[in-house]
Amino acid sequence: MSATPVEAINVVPPAPLKAFDPRQVPVTSVDIHLPAVAADRLGLHALRDRFAAPPVWTPELRRDPRMTDRAPAQAAVLVPIVTRDKPTVLLTERTAHLTHHSGQVAFPGGRVDPEDANISAAALREAWEEVGLSAEYIEVLGTLPTYTTITSFIVTPVVALVRPDFELAINPHEVAEAFEVPLAFLMNPANHRHHTMTDDDRRSREWLSMPYQDGAHERFVWGATAGMLRNLYRFLAA
Repeated sequence: MSATPVEAINVVPPAPLKAFDPRQVPVTSVDIHLPAVAADRLGLHALRDRFAAPPVWTPELRRDPRMTDRAPAQAAVLVPIVTRDKPTVLLTERTAHLTHHSGQVAFPGGRVDPEDANISAAALREAWEEVGLSAEYIEVLGTLPTYTTITSFIVTPVVALVRPDFELAINPHEVAEAFEVPLAFLMNPANHRHHTMTDDDRRSREWLSMPYQDGAHERFVWGATAGMLRNLYRFLAA
């Protein structure tokens, strides 16, 4: 993320982050009853057509519990769908030294700056600053409804196609690494897990996770990142 990041791209409880491991929170259900998005809807032309003529649909998740008095701020993330033979989503892992949400999985993104021409421009700028993904490889398809984080960032996901011949230049201050997860995996609710916990004030917190086993490494996609992907699922499945 940038120096002014979308701080709560993932849902966190009020306890200090170092004392909290979302992987240890119980899974209450898995959505095996919901159908996966059909493979023919995940291709380049089908994705273009879907955003060109959107269906009637309702986003499932719109906000996290409010846990700050911070004034709301606009932010944007890029949801980069890499157009390989089997499409993937490019994600990042935040560096371990960051004050907020270190080591967590996120989309490239951050606060909208006054100099940004629009939301899409903000997402493209952040992708360039964080991982060196050049706009020349990116075709913006459209946006999904906003998702408000626990720190009052109103995040607009900008969905885009990315040509697979790109080369990244990761900003080591913000991003530990970038990696890809198959779009078909993320668009299959059998991989969507619901978690529930109760905090010290007896308030219930719920979120989704979509853990992906990448060789020997588990990519733990969760919180707001997973919430925005869930909305993409609802959009493509509608």
